[in-house]
Amino acid sequence: MKPTWWPGEQHESFTEWAISQGITPSGVAPARFPGRGLGMIATRNIKKGETLLKVPLQAMFTINRVPATFTSKFAKGTPVHTLFAAFFTNGDTEDLRKYDLWRNTWPSRQDSEDSMPIVWPESLRRLNTDQTLLPPSISGTWSTFQKRKSAFPYDSSHQNLLSQQEGRLRDSWEKVVSVFPETDWETFLYHWLIVNTRSFHFLMPGDEAPEDRNDAMALLPFADYFNHSDVVDDVKFNGKEYEFRATNDCDEGEEVYMSYGPHPNDFLFAEYGFFLDKNDCETLYLDDIIFRDLNTFQQEELNLQQYYGNYQVTSTGACYRTEIAACINYMTPKDWQNYVLGYSTKGVDDKKTETIIREWIKVYGKEASATIAKLEGMTSEADGKTGMLLKRWKQIYDLCQQAVEAVSC
Repeated sequence: MKPTWWPGEQHESFTEWAISQGITPSGVAPARFPGRGLGMIATRNIKKGETLLKVPLQAMFTINRVPATFTSKFAKGTPVHTLFAAFFTNGDTEDLRKYDLWRNTWPSRQDSEDSMPIVWPESLRRLNTDQTLLPPSISGTWSTFQKRKSAFPYDSSHQNLLSQQEGRLRDSWEKVVSVFPETDWETFLYHWLIVNTRSFHFLMPGDEAPEDRNDAMALLPFADYFNHSDVVDDVKFNGKEYEFRATNDCDEGEEVYMSYGPHPNDFLFAEYGFFLDKNDCETLYLDDIIFRDLNTFQQEELNLQQYYGNYQVTSTGACYRTEIAACINYMTPKDWQNYVLGYSTKGVDDKKTETIIREWIKVYGKEASATIAKLEGMTSEADGKTGMLLKRWKQIYDLCQQAVEAVSC
């Protein structure tokens, strides 16, 4: 008799194939969790630090697994992500056949449509309008105020997430159709999302990290069953194999998690189509709110002193960069410069700083409150999607309330 968590014959067949490729699970197996889809289950009691899975290099899907006859069709420097998605879409049937059992375990296109904002209908995303429904870190837009363009460029990997993602997808598509003009968009999109959501960081020891982190990737059969938790990661690659160790004790029958990295919920939502109920990495960005209150001189000063942008707030309060941005609103230029450079604290008023930061956070809370009201008044066929949005915005509202209280302490 099969256990209640048995995921199905295709997953059993794939597990046998994975083991034949040298993949060695120990105490874990793929499982189906009611209402939550697939994951990894403990098949015995597990102790923290135990090795749960090893995936050898020869079983990993790296760029070297894509035939040279295929990759040579593309221009030098084509992103690895693009080549992977193109191969799974346009590769030779015989070259792809060896991966059939693995591919049969991948999520369906419907799974992506249910959870990934990038493929949601425009009515839910409402990009480039004043009626956004996605959180600002994802959409880059606000409903309750007009966003001001930042005066200076700066690097932020956790803001404007959807436009970044769409840019990568558009670039990949253009490169693929230039080689395979008859490529089916829906099939390619599906494979692009599979690679995006199931890849692992991959860099051989001694190699330099590529300029684009998305080029340091590989797919790891069987390891891709692990769902994410904000646990401290215990995953290592030594050039010969990936080794996954238990991050805590786990009883037989419990789900076993691994970390995808220290990411806030908006990043997880945009990139993977889920977010956590509790996330120690949860962060909101106040950049767009703060930029409205800064004149050109103040923005120039912040940029010059390398405090421009990435103003973060958590449930425990605001980051130091945010405090610096608040101080520039009331201190004289000379006092502020001396303070930033560590020469003097003359002119610093903690109460004024706290008041300014609280007001910034309240603006975010007002955005959350307004969007929650919109979502609660919506009737849509996409109830699962609006439900995700509503849950996320309630998280944001609660975090704003906690942050305001923390700043007041």
